Amino acid sequence: MSIDAAARYAESHEYAKLEGSLVLVGISDHAQEELGDIVFVELPKAGKLLAKGQVFGTVESVKAASDLYMPVSGEVSEVNPALQADAGLVNREPYRKGWMIKVKPSNICDLDALLSAEAYGKSIGEA
Repeated sequence: MSIDAAARYAESHEYAKLEGSLVLVGISDHAQEELGDIVFVELPKAGKLLAKGQVFGTVESVKAASDLYMPVSGEVSEVNPALQADAGLVNREPYRKGWMIKVKPSNICDLDALLSAEAYGKSIGEA
């Protein structure tokens, strides 16, 4: 299992990674491992305004369906189009090709309230 050192993490296992002026959002490697083979991802449309902690979508695996929670408040600027054709990207490359949405944050300080990679690792028993 891997943890992206450049990302910040919600206790609900979503990550937020600052890339320029946008925040890349997805689920952690730990979360995808726990879910098992992901078969479908339901995500919002670009332009949707969402608050930190709000449900922004659902991920379905062979084991269960789970809600996805916003790690930061902001406007969805882009949705990963590759996930519609291949939801398994979340399993194979959660931090690279398996990202879910890009968000224009309304408050960049939301990132500061998330767990660091080290703290997240400890919270899931990896450190």
